[in-house]
Amino acid sequence: HRQELLGKIASIREVVQGAPLKSVLKQLVSRTVKSELNKLISLVHRPNESFFVVPQADKVTVVFPMRFKDSVDSILATSFLQEFVDARRTAGLGNAPHCLWSPSPPQELKGAPAEALLANAGFVSFVISPRHVEGRKLDRTVWSLSTFHAYVSYHVKCSEGFMHTRMRRRVESLIEALDRAKPDWKKVKKAVQTRSFKRLSINDGRATSNSRN
Repeated sequence: HRQELLGKIASIREVVQGAPLKSVLKQLVSRTVKSELNKLISLVHRPNESFFVVPQADKVTVVFPMRFKDSVDSILATSFLQEFVDARRTAGLGNAPHCLWSPSPPQELKGAPAEALLANAGFVSFVISPRHVEGRKLDRTVWSLSTFHAYVSYHVKCSEGFMHTRMRRRVESLIEALDRAKPDWKKVKKAVQTRSFKRLSINDGRATSNSRN
């Protein structure tokens, strides 16, 4: 029951935020998108942040301005998104939506408010074709697009945590190596005292034989 409840709570985003997106994608399936509807549709997914939907007759372009408060998260997200786009080119993902990343706003965002174009991790664009939203694929596509920013944020935080763990382990291994390299002063002191005692005994023996002579 707990998992079912959590699933329903998580679905609120798809129902509320994904409703206008789902409506546009339904028109794409039925090929009823008007050609003159080639304008921006802004969907708010975070406080003061939006992603944009550009409906066209044969496709729908969804653009995400990727914005992060922390500079480290921004750098990690930029690297992650570039790898994300490159992964799309593999043979097994040939049917996935076309994905682009750019550090500057794409042409689809021409006319968007200036404050909406402030993205320190670049812009990600997905080109949705009718084959991506046919049948059961519609709900899955709406869910994936509605939660894309949260998906990237999750993986960025996981990468940051993994890097911190690796760094801590590395520091611990270096500290252990330094501890092993430190001399045991008790053994060193004992060895020095032993060598001094032997020298003193030899010298005493020589002094005794000389006195006898």
